[in-house]
Parts: sequence; C-alpha cells; structure tokens
Amino acid sequence: MYRRTVPLFISLLCVLPCSADESKALTVDRAISGQINMSFPNDENIKPKPNDFDLNNYVLMSNELGERWAVITMTNSSSGNRVLQQEHLLALFANGKRKSPKHLKLNFEPNETQSITVSFGQSKFPILSISSKAE
Repeated sequence: MYRRTVPLFISLLCVLPCSADESKALTVDRAISGQINMSFPNDENIKPKPNDFDLNNYVLMSNELGERWAVITMTNSSSGNRVLQQEHLLALFANGKRKSPKHLKLNFEPNETQSITVSFGQSKFPILSISSKAE
C-alpha cells in the first residue's frame, strides 16, 4: 500500500502549485478606445491631478485573485518634458470607488506617446473606466 500512496502524493504536490500559478495569470477583460462616461456619485470629489497627458486607450486586465491591471497608452500633449505619476490617473470601479494606480513614474518627451502596464491593486469589483483629466 505504501508504494501506491507515495506516487499519488508526489503527483498531487506537482499539481497543486501549478494551479496556484494559473490563478495569478492575467486575462484581458476589455479594450477601451476613448472615454466611457459613468454617473457614480463622487462624494469625496476624487479627481486626477491636472496634467498635460492625453489618454489614448487602455486595456483592462484581471486575474482570479482579484488583481486589477491596465495597459495604458498616453501622449504628452505639452511642448516640454513631463513626468506621468500615479496621481494623474484614476480608475473607476464597479462599486463606484475611485483609485489611482500603485507606483507610477514615467518620463515623457514633448509630444511623446508611450504605453505602460500599471497595477490598481486588488478588488472584487472590476475596473469600469480610467480617466486622466478631471470630469
């Protein structure tokens, strides 16, 4: 009996970690070109910090752990160098909450366009939209 249970136990150990890694894999929720207008109340008046960036498009992603990510394409509309920081972006979640991404600092030259992948942390609610200008 010992011979049969040991191989089964070892094969289960190999399968369990693989399943945990799959839950970390991101899947694309949807791609957005242009702005989507939602009408959730903003009682705390949370808005992106004024900036010279145009939000061209974004792709929303998530995983089974509730991590929320986005690939965002921005253009520096200024004739000078600018730094895109987390305060310049704001995600609107399906529960009406607004949140800036974690740890974002990206240098832009005049009129430069760049894409960046950013994390908005964990939430059981999906991201509905991302904005870079006060509405």
